[in-house]
Amino acid sequence: MSDARRYPNWTPGIELREDWLASVREEIIDPDREIVDPHHHLWRHGDAIYELDALHADTGAGHNVVQTVYVECRSYYDANAEPAFRPVGETAHVAALAASIPAERAQIAGIIAHADLRRPDLQDILDAHVDAGQGRLVGIRHSGACDSEPEKLMIPGRADAGLYADPDFRRGLAQLGERGLTYDTWHYHHQADAFLSLARAVPGTTLVLDHFGTPLGVGRFAGRRDAIFEQWQKDMAALANCPNVIAKLGGFSMPDNGWNWQTRAQPPSSDEFVDAQGAWYQHMIACFGADRCMFESNFPVDRVSLGYGVLWNAFKKIAALHDDDAQARMFAGTARDVYGLPSLP
Repeated sequence: MSDARRYPNWTPGIELREDWLASVREEIIDPDREIVDPHHHLWRHGDAIYELDALHADTGAGHNVVQTVYVECRSYYDANAEPAFRPVGETAHVAALAASIPAERAQIAGIIAHADLRRPDLQDILDAHVDAGQGRLVGIRHSGACDSEPEKLMIPGRADAGLYADPDFRRGLAQLGERGLTYDTWHYHHQADAFLSLARAVPGTTLVLDHFGTPLGVGRFAGRRDAIFEQWQKDMAALANCPNVIAKLGGFSMPDNGWNWQTRAQPPSSDEFVDAQGAWYQHMIACFGADRCMFESNFPVDRVSLGYGVLWNAFKKIAALHDDDAQARMFAGTARDVYGLPSLP
């Protein structure tokens, strides 16, 4: 499927507006703070290109990013493989890139691949990913994002309705836990109850919730942020009672979140970011605790809204309300523990 059909409202190259991003620059806060960025992508989708050199330009812009985790995004598929095994090409390609990175650059230490968890040959697919990952495969993402009005979204989810309740899906999810693999997912805020049921049904698998559960702010949800926040707080508090759920803090500046920063003459500063989103972050930290929270960039998707340096400055301002041990967990320790990443010498 072409990129235009998959993302009909996406403007190619919007995430790569260097002059626009450069119009807001800030001094790096706490530059020695060790960071593991547990969520980024690489891609070459038509005119939208964000590959290793672009990633390293961001991670090397002043913050002490030492390791990253690559998350599947339908890049680099093996077109010659059987359909179910095509995502293995993404794992193999990224593993090869990771092996080529010089020691002084941020290392891609983990790979979260894609597999259809409903398939009867899931074990064979996972075996292929493990082999292709060269020791870097840490988990699988089979996202559950599904909305009744995909035409209103810039990045519409492609999951089947009711995926989280599918017995075959739940069986596959349990198999991840048996193999010591994590499960990442992306879905929308109105799917919170379905995800809560899933988390309770598969307690032996570690589930990582990406992007706050994506509170939407466009389409039928435009202008309803306060009401959504009120219900979202309750949903996250309930979800935090599931000890197998981990929270990624970030990915909340996508166009579909409705902040509309990508339409401004300049991107937001870190102070503007904290003023707009800080309460959402603090609620997650209060509910899940530092041992179950990790800051994520979600680049280059969130790059449509602000630069990497500004984003991590905002995270550091949010984290400053917590003690140093908690900060160390949220910036690096939690990601290393959850994904089994190697510690640095």
